[in-house]
Amino acid sequence: MQQQETERRCGTLCVFFAAVLYSIGGLCIKVIPWNGMSINSARNMVALMVVGLYLFLTHHKLRFDRWIALGMVSVCGTNILFSLANKLTTAANTIVLQFTAPIFVIILSILFWKKRPQRLDIIICVLVLLGVVCFFVESLEMGGMLGNILALISGITYAGVFLLNDLPDADPILSVFWGDFLSVILGFPFLLRETEFTAAAIVSVVILGAFQVGLAYVLMCIGLRTTPAVTASLISGIEPVLNPILVAVFYHEQVGPLSMAGAVIVILSVVGYNVIRGRRAEL
Repeated sequence: MQQQETERRCGTLCVFFAAVLYSIGGLCIKVIPWNGMSINSARNMVALMVVGLYLFLTHHKLRFDRWIALGMVSVCGTNILFSLANKLTTAANTIVLQFTAPIFVIILSILFWKKRPQRLDIIICVLVLLGVVCFFVESLEMGGMLGNILALISGITYAGVFLLNDLPDADPILSVFWGDFLSVILGFPFLLRETEFTAAAIVSVVILGAFQVGLAYVLMCIGLRTTPAVTASLISGIEPVLNPILVAVFYHEQVGPLSMAGAVIVILSVVGYNVIRGRRAEL
């Protein structure tokens, strides 16, 4: 029992650190003068090397089947849809709409795995979503309808990322590897059209690929072994809030009082959720 609880906590920490790494995207993307598809292709080239190294060190053999392909579509779809949505609607709309993911995790779990969420899961899901909306409410706009639709669909594919471990014959890290590979291929034609390859852009792409995509996905896959999909998606609620906070700190952008209140709601909800789950596990 003690070993299971230790593994659960380690898994939770892996998901948490993955979310922290996801959040550094805003810092780096700001200094890359390329379109979203180009950035996505370039960063996934670096991510492929990180994930490939992990597969090599863990003696994980490459394989491909329909379930890995389904996971691949979730990973690749999340990356591409998020990039496209950012170009077609506001960044705030994109983040809020994508973070409908926990809701879709609950819906998909009920439909395909007959897993009913606990009351605590639903309460925290509502609180986290409320916090995210509060954080961005000052910058929410109507935006482009197509961009909003793509951002909402990315919430579904993002939910698929959290459910990678629940697929039959699951192998999340291979889904990530092939998803990164597909992202590189689909975005490469756009990357070939770029002309501004500054030192800042190259360094930012390497940081994005190595940490924000590669290492983050490795940690997420490790965490999903012992962390339920709903729990993982809720813990990741810190990512959409931490991202603009980091940008505000490093680029001196203003964060309003309502935004800070939203951040507090998300952080307290996620921390409280894990404390309650930990205590229940000890009983």
